[in-house]
Amino acid sequence: MSGNLPVRRFRTPVRQTVGGDLYGLDMTRTSAALGMCFPRTYPAALVKDVARRLEGGGADELWVIEDCFFTAGPSLVSAALSVTERLTVGLGIVPAVVRTAAVTAMEFATLDALAPGRFLPGIGHGVQEWMDQMGVRPKSPLTALEEVTVAVNRLLAGENVTMDGKYVSLRDVKLDAPPAEAPPILLGVRGPKSMALAGRVAGGVVLAEPATPSYVRAAFEQAGSPEGFVMAVFSAFCVRSDRKAAYEWTAPWLAGQLEQKNPALLTVPFYDDLISRYDESGLPGLISMPQEWWAEIGPIGTIDDAAAHLDALEAAGVHHIGLFPDPEVEHGLPQLDQVLELANR
Repeated sequence: MSGNLPVRRFRTPVRQTVGGDLYGLDMTRTSAALGMCFPRTYPAALVKDVARRLEGGGADELWVIEDCFFTAGPSLVSAALSVTERLTVGLGIVPAVVRTAAVTAMEFATLDALAPGRFLPGIGHGVQEWMDQMGVRPKSPLTALEEVTVAVNRLLAGENVTMDGKYVSLRDVKLDAPPAEAPPILLGVRGPKSMALAGRVAGGVVLAEPATPSYVRAAFEQAGSPEGFVMAVFSAFCVRSDRKAAYEWTAPWLAGQLEQKNPALLTVPFYDDLISRYDESGLPGLISMPQEWWAEIGPIGTIDDAAAHLDALEAAGVHHIGLFPDPEVEHGLPQLDQVLELANR
């Protein structure tokens, strides 16, 4: 196995070419493609309606989530692709060790064949507790992810692959119908070692929320700043006519991220002050924190605040943005209208 396998790179995706030139390679615009995430808690059958509404309203993308033990990502991607003609559908992410590398490559090739140029695949470590529950937890998640990514890349490139790794064993495996133009594999990772791995063997990354502009820049540096590296992010968003109402709704989520010591937050320039404020004042301290802090953390506040955050993500080098709605359908589904307003800004 070689960790230095050449990976096909893609230029910056552009909004008006999605569904046109393969993977949006026309460089006449450089704005990030914008869409919505489909939370794991939403009923599977809803994905088709969400996909249709996003496409009909002018959004660029839908990102589906595969978390154990909710809904299966490739199935949702297939359903969304089947009812749309222009929409890009991203998969964020399949755990590396849940399927064999060959099956993962088969699924990715099949999804790409259903809608060439409209599928963006993601692979990640998966939550290790979940991997343990299923009896597939690797001793070295980093090695497992590298072997799987290399194998899937080679299979999608049409190679006949033989590998004898710690986690991937293949003998003369070759896809019958590899993609004519393989999509970039994006790694859903967080730590600096995993970011460096993505820079070596993958086409880009998917950064989980809160993917701040500071975090985007740090991740790109940790990946080694490779040319053509695709940067996709998920952004928890909450838009209200009154900023304080948005802050009040979002503060409990932010508190949870602080308590989990989410590495994305470690990169914001005001992190130490943010921790001190939360330790001293709890949720009220977060709600009342400076507006510019909220503007860094996410598209949270008024619709203009959200638009400004998206502009900052684009300036940081982001190519794909999936706005993450409330996990409760009754609260999250109405946010689709705000996604469309932002997509058409």
